[in-house]
Amino acid sequence: MAYHILIVDDSATTRTIIKRTIQMAQLDVASIHEAGNGKEGLAVALAHPVDLVLADLHMPEMDGVEMTRQLLADPKTQHVPVIIVSAEPNQAKVDALKVSGARGHLRKPFTPESLRDVIIKTLEARHAA
Repeated sequence: MAYHILIVDDSATTRTIIKRTIQMAQLDVASIHEAGNGKEGLAVALAHPVDLVLADLHMPEMDGVEMTRQLLADPKTQHVPVIIVSAEPNQAKVDALKVSGARGHLRKPFTPESLRDVIIKTLEARHAA
């Protein structure tokens, strides 16, 4: 099954790194969508089929926690797993991600292997359920 992935990060450089890492990992990906903040990410997730969201925590207009809450509150997107990709050192904020419904947290900087592994684990868990 080919996956549709959404990358939400206010850094174009980070989005490019994540996108290239996904492509190098040779995952079965049908499309990769991008958004520069949580508000844009919500719009993309509602407009296109999405199997996984990789989102930054700190973004302008809407952060990753609020975007995750809104995604999971909408019947159209409540099934979409969200992985937060962030350099956040504060454990309380990481815990808030779990409360908001995020399925995982990947700390920046990450290795291509760690990104690939968390994507595979999350997608496999979603389709096994």
